[in-house]
Amino acid sequence: MSTGQHGSSAGLIGNTANDRFKEQYSSVFWGSLCIAVAAHFAIFAFWPSMTAADVSFSTPEFEAIDLPPEIEIPPPPEPIARPAQPVISDAVIDEDITIAPTTFDANPIENLPPPPTQSGSQDLSAAPQFTPFTVAPRLLNASQVESAIARNYPAFLRDAGIGGRTVYWFFIDENGVPQNWQVQTSSGYPQLDNVMAAIWQTLRFSPAQNMDQRVPVWIELPITYEAR
Repeated sequence: MSTGQHGSSAGLIGNTANDRFKEQYSSVFWGSLCIAVAAHFAIFAFWPSMTAADVSFSTPEFEAIDLPPEIEIPPPPEPIARPAQPVISDAVIDEDITIAPTTFDANPIENLPPPPTQSGSQDLSAAPQFTPFTVAPRLLNASQVESAIARNYPAFLRDAGIGGRTVYWFFIDENGVPQNWQVQTSSGYPQLDNVMAAIWQTLRFSPAQNMDQRVPVWIELPITYEAR
């Protein structure tokens, strides 16, 4: 009785989990295979069809360009001929020849020609011309001129940040007051050059002097315009 029970217990103990897995392996394998086949059939049946994109390309047609004609380089110029050798003159100069001295006795003042006089009809302020002077005029109210330039600066040039340098001619009378002006060198922008038309009468200069006399003169004055 005890021996049979012991054998039965040994049979129950020998049927382990590994043995039970081996027994179920065949059914699990074939079941998984059927599920995988059905899944692949479903994917191929319902998955959208895929088409290859057109990746072809075309090469642009090249146009042949005619080369320019070959330039013919001219030959170098002929060398400049050397000057002829100096020829020594055979003229004989008398060493006793002298220039007579100029004296007031030989040339009395009453016989001398009068100095040239300036025509009364000639207008010195009409165009720039030279006037002798020993002391040049200088601008006295530079800060006032700068303020006037800022007020009359063309707005569209200021907004664009455009400036320039203009060289003017000014005719200054004996009192240092400008009476006329001209543009000598333009800044390249006529609107900038014409700013002086609105402010030139406000300029004040120290009078020019020739020795101890005040004289009217034409002077050159460069002005730089800066957009601020």
